[in-house]
Amino acid sequence: MKGSTRIIIALAASAALAQSGWLLADSPQTVDLTQWKVPDPSTLPRDAHGRLVRLGRQMIAETYKFIGPEVADKSMRYAGTNMSCQSCHLGAGTAPYAAPLTGASAGYPTFMPRFNATYSIEDRVNACMTRSMAGKALPVDSKPMKAMVAYIDFLSEGIPKGAKRIGEKTKYLQEPQRPVDLAHGEQVYKDKCTACHQSDGHGKRRGKAGDAKGYDFPPQWGADSSSEGASMFRLLTVMEFVYHNMPLGTTWDKPQLSVDEAYDVAAFIVSHPHQPRSGPQVNDFPNPLDKPVDFAFSPYADGFSEIQHKYGPYAPIRAEVAQLKEKAKAAAK
Repeated sequence: MKGSTRIIIALAASAALAQSGWLLADSPQTVDLTQWKVPDPSTLPRDAHGRLVRLGRQMIAETYKFIGPEVADKSMRYAGTNMSCQSCHLGAGTAPYAAPLTGASAGYPTFMPRFNATYSIEDRVNACMTRSMAGKALPVDSKPMKAMVAYIDFLSEGIPKGAKRIGEKTKYLQEPQRPVDLAHGEQVYKDKCTACHQSDGHGKRRGKAGDAKGYDFPPQWGADSSSEGASMFRLLTVMEFVYHNMPLGTTWDKPQLSVDEAYDVAAFIVSHPHQPRSGPQVNDFPNPLDKPVDFAFSPYADGFSEIQHKYGPYAPIRAEVAQLKEKAKAAAK
């Protein structure tokens, strides 16, 4: 599809969405992904662009099949795990409050304190490749990168640049004001999670090791999991994701777990070893004041331990960090 044609279609889509209510009338820069009609790649023409978008969707849904660590072509082994992108970005990146890719292109380029740099959508894909997928960066001009970005761009058509997206990332959840209870978390895992993710936490493979067929249910920890540099190694992110999406069949507006169950089972999951942080991950958040309160790796600007940053309670950390930020702001004047 030619660039000018795509722009016209995007503008027409924005107007239609505003009338439908998906683009909220009271703020033209706010889009509600919980009401969004996700576009279907199968409706695209059978031309080069349509094929690239459909390939991108396949790569999000079946990452292990194209760039996983078991693919026959060793030069294509970019991912360091047999999980897929949709292990976290549910529904091939279309489920609200499950780290959706819908509208992601509208948020880039953007400055990211985690890297102290302005990131393009390609940079953000590679941040996932090197952290969540525990692998290595894709060449920006490679077919896998172009396909995934084409799919993300397709999901983002009609969403204005810089728009606030209701339903992006994970839905905020106030955690219990206490340290975690790992024994309770273990019991929740046994009761609610083992049927899919298995008692050893290593997931349920679709085939056998070495066949590049990935998982029916991904590992929660272990040698084929994400890395400890991933956002899904942070307790509060895991808690929010689990509460609004797990166990299987849960939707963001109909949770099946209590907040205490989600909090403690998230802690139980991150208490197990994942693939280690390595390479550029160790330099994430160069300004300690930018670190999330549940980031488990020092140094910190505050005086709290790695254990408390990993397992809570978090209110005292937030209070001290807020004071330090105010002091830093005043000093900069």
